[in-house]
Amino acid sequence: MMRFIRRFLIGRPLHNQEMGHEKLPKWQALATFSSDALSSVAYGPEQVMLTLAIPGLIAYGYLGPVAIAILILLAVVTISYVQVARANPGGGGSYSVAIQNLGELPALTAAAALFADYTLTVAVSVSAGTAALISAFPELIPYEVHIDLCVLFFVLMLVNLRGVKDSSTTFVYPTYAFILGIIALIGVGIYHTLTNSAPVIPPESLAKQQLDWSLFFLLLRAFANGCSSMTGVEAISNGVPMFKEPQVRNASLTTYWMSAMLGIMFIGISFLIMHFHLLPLENVTALSVVAENIFGRGFMYYYIQVTTMLVLYLAANTAYNGLPPLLSILAKDGYMPRYLGTRGERLNFSNGIILLSVFAALLILIYQGNTEHLISLYAIGVFLSFTIAQSGMVVHWLKEKERWWQARAVLNGLGAIITGIVVLIIAVTKFFYGAWMVMVFIPIVIMIFRAIRSHYNDIAEQLSLSTGSFEKILALPRATNMVVVPIASPTRVVAETLRYARSLSENVIALHIATDEEEGRRIEDKWSTWNPGVELVTVYSPYRLVVQPVLDFISELEIHKCNYDYITVIIPEFETKKWWHILLHNQTGWILRTLLILRENVVVTTIPYHLKK
Repeated sequence: MMRFIRRFLIGRPLHNQEMGHEKLPKWQALATFSSDALSSVAYGPEQVMLTLAIPGLIAYGYLGPVAIAILILLAVVTISYVQVARANPGGGGSYSVAIQNLGELPALTAAAALFADYTLTVAVSVSAGTAALISAFPELIPYEVHIDLCVLFFVLMLVNLRGVKDSSTTFVYPTYAFILGIIALIGVGIYHTLTNSAPVIPPESLAKQQLDWSLFFLLLRAFANGCSSMTGVEAISNGVPMFKEPQVRNASLTTYWMSAMLGIMFIGISFLIMHFHLLPLENVTALSVVAENIFGRGFMYYYIQVTTMLVLYLAANTAYNGLPPLLSILAKDGYMPRYLGTRGERLNFSNGIILLSVFAALLILIYQGNTEHLISLYAIGVFLSFTIAQSGMVVHWLKEKERWWQARAVLNGLGAIITGIVVLIIAVTKFFYGAWMVMVFIPIVIMIFRAIRSHYNDIAEQLSLSTGSFEKILALPRATNMVVVPIASPTRVVAETLRYARSLSENVIALHIATDEEEGRRIEDKWSTWNPGVELVTVYSPYRLVVQPVLDFISELEIHKCNYDYITVIIPEFETKKWWHILLHNQTGWILRTLLILRENVVVTTIPYHLKK
C-alpha cells in the first residue's frame, strides 16, 4: 500500500540511462529557472514604493531614479553571470567560481549566502503568493500560514520530487500565463496613460525634497529593498548541466531572455505605480491595485491575481532547481552530508529538496508568512554571492588570458565593485530590520561546512589502508569471540538465535535479567529442563531495570576479556506481520542495540524471527 502511494505521488523510478530525457530546452528552462526573478515584479517595485511613501510622501519622486538604478545593476549582473556560466559549465555558480579561483573561505561564504538566499526565496515566494490570493479573497486571512505550508509541502515539494522534467512541465504554463498577463497589464496601462487627459505622471509622484543625509539613507534602503527583484538571476549559472546541448549557449541565451523580460516588467510596474500614485494599503498588494485601476474587478483583474499567485508560489521552484544541485557539489567536496550528493529515484537530488522544504517551513512559521518581514532578510545573501562570483571571475580571466580577457576582467571587476557596494548598502540599511540575522547565519553555516569536512577527513584518515596493511591484518591469528545472547525466556526465537550464535563461536552465554528471584528460578528450571548446551547467566535486577544490567554485564566482560578479541551481542527479535502490531511490544531490543553499537570491540547483531500471523 505504501509503495502504491509513493508511486502515485512521486512516480516510477527512472533508470540512469533516462538522464538525457530530463534535460531542458530553453523554453522550458526559462520557466523553470526564471520564475523567481520574473515573479519578483509582484513585490519588488512595491517594496521601493513602501519605503519612499513612509515619511509623508516627501521622497516619492525618487521612485523613478531608484528603479532606473536597479535596472542598470540588473544589466551588469546579467552580463557578469553569463560569463560565470561559460567559465563553469559544470554548474555550482558562485561556489564553483570561488573554489577554483579564490580559495576555501570565499567559496564557503558564497555557498552559505546562497543557502540563506534560496531558503528565503522559497519562504518569500510562498508567502507573497498567499498575499496575492488574500488581496483578492480577504476572507482567507486567518488561514494564511496554513495555506503557505500546504502549498510548500503538498505542491512544491511533491512536484519537485517527481523530477526535473515533471516539475518544469507543471510550472511552465503558469509562468508564461503570468508573463502574458503582466505584459498586457503594462501595455494597456501605458495606452491609458497616453490617451487620457490626466498627466502621465501626476505632480505628487514627482515631488522631491532636498537631498540630505537622512533622505539619502532612505533612498539607499529603498534601493536595497528593490534589489530583491534580482534574486534568482544567478540560478541559471547554478544549473547549466540541466540544459540540453549546447548547454552553455542555451544557458546564456536563457539568462539574457530572463533579464530582458524582468527589466521590462520591473520598470513598467514602477511606472504604473507612479502614474496612479499608489500608497500602502494593508492586506492589498500594489499590483492588485494597479490591475484594478486598469481593468476594474473583471476577468483580467482576477486573471492577473490568480497567475501572480501561481507564479509566486512557483517562484520557489527556482530555489528547488538551484540549491539541491549546489548541495550535491558541496557534498561531493565533503562540506555537506554525503547523502545530499546522490540522486533519488527520479534522478533528482531528493534529499536536498526535502531539506530545503523543511528550512523554508521553519522561516514561514517563525515570521507567520509576513512577506515584508521576510524580505528584510532578503537580498544580502544573493548579492554577497554575486560579489564573490565576480571577484572570482576577475582572477579567472587573469589566469586564463583567453580572447578579450582584458575586457571581460574589467566587466567582472566593475560587477564586483557595484554588487559589493550593494552588499554594504543592504547590510547598513537593513541591519536592524533583520539583515543582522543573515550576517550571523552565514558564519555559523561556514563553521558547519568546515566541521563536516573535518569529520570526513578524520574518517578518511582512520579508514585508509596503507600499502601492505591489508595483508598484515589478514595474516594475524584468527580472532576469538565471546557471544552473549540476552533472553527473556526460552522460546523458538531464542532457539534460532542460539543456533546462529554457536556457528560463530564455542563460547556462548545466555544472559537473563530477572526482576525478581522467583522469576529467575523459574527461567533457570525451564532452561535446565530444555538443556540447550549453553550456559545461562542470571543477573538479578531488584530495581526492575533491564537495559542497564545488560550494559553493565558487557562492561565487565570488556574489562576481563583478555582471552577474546571481540564480544558479540546477538539480540533475538521477532518481526510482526502487521505494522501496527509493533505498537503492542516493548522496544527493549532496539534500545539495547542503539546503546551497544557505540561500544568499541563490541559487535551487535539481530536475529529476526518473522511471525506468520
